[in-house]
Amino acid sequence: MTVYLDHAATTPLRPEARDAWLEAVGPVGNASSIHGAGQHARRVLEEARERLAAVLECDPPEVVFTSGGTEAVNLAVKGLWWARDADAAAVVLPDGEHHATLDAVEWLVGQGAMIRPVHLDAVGRIDAAAFTSELAGAAFATALVANNEVGTLNDAAELSAAAAAEGVALHLDAVAAFGHTPVSFRTWRAGARGRGGLAALSVSAHKVGGPAGVGALVVARDARLSALMHGGGQQRRLRAGTQDVAGAAAFAIAAELAASELDAESRRLTVLRERLIHGIRTTIPGAELLGDPERRVPGNAHLLFPGATGETLLFLLDRAGIAVSTGSACQAGVPEPSHVVLAMGRTNAEAREVLRFTLGRTSDDDDVTAVLDALPEAVERARAASGPRSGVRS
Repeated sequence: MTVYLDHAATTPLRPEARDAWLEAVGPVGNASSIHGAGQHARRVLEEARERLAAVLECDPPEVVFTSGGTEAVNLAVKGLWWARDADAAAVVLPDGEHHATLDAVEWLVGQGAMIRPVHLDAVGRIDAAAFTSELAGAAFATALVANNEVGTLNDAAELSAAAAAEGVALHLDAVAAFGHTPVSFRTWRAGARGRGGLAALSVSAHKVGGPAGVGALVVARDARLSALMHGGGQQRRLRAGTQDVAGAAAFAIAAELAASELDAESRRLTVLRERLIHGIRTTIPGAELLGDPERRVPGNAHLLFPGATGETLLFLLDRAGIAVSTGSACQAGVPEPSHVVLAMGRTNAEAREVLRFTLGRTSDDDDVTAVLDALPEAVERARAASGPRSGVRS
């Protein structure tokens, strides 16, 4: 049986979410139809929107359901760009963002956008002062609430306040944070005025035990945002198309359960994570925790193993029945160094020598024991296969 420690990539579907999906998918009906079957579907959909809005602490009409986190990010990034003032061309973009954001903004460069990069500090946090200094006159800004690779938490309230003060619209990517740390659209939007401040926030269902292929973008009522897709006018004309009623219902119940468990799971996973980190540091020479040691997602342990390539370690652990990752699942199979680790000031070699262990609600002490039993041999073999590197003890 596989020891699954890649919950940041996706986490198991909750039985309650599966049941909600099955109950909602059975009856026929398009939520945009005016007959009885359509109106039943509409009621299920809008109840799901209300329940998810309560968890995210926003107004129900502000919840725009999408096909996942990537679509939500693209809607935010491209929608804010297309709705910008004509003379605004700069996009404030921290270096360690998820590739959904990086690639979307890079696409905008072809549309005339100019990137204002913001560096990360040594633990992977967005430098708030540097972020603020780049805001003046920008078309919009974007930032992660939690770094999806190293798990470091950013101060979303501080970044939102800075954007509000400069009159710049802000998108927050909360996909890696939602369900693991408190997320409040209303709180982070406090102080917003006009176009300035938090305008949009992206989340995804499969990170909290909902189904893959469902996400949401919270869009402030007064935000200026253009749609990616047209044809029907659904969801405030921000996301046309027949809505996924069953997916929305499953997302809502998964989000509610994750929120209800958040405090207890945070404490439990922190204990497991610290045991894992301590065991690795004790048994493997040179192993180093990356990211903020305190302000991080509870289940995230991102480690550097000097002299051992992450891809080799991943393969060896997989052979031992242990599933981990070298970084974002969206980049899986691409043998390139972690852009997040590089943004933290590490070398190209170090950025290839990392593994991300992420624990979730199904993780337990036996999982940690299995990793600690298998990892030392895997590191030894990976170091032998990689050859010597200066300063590395084997």
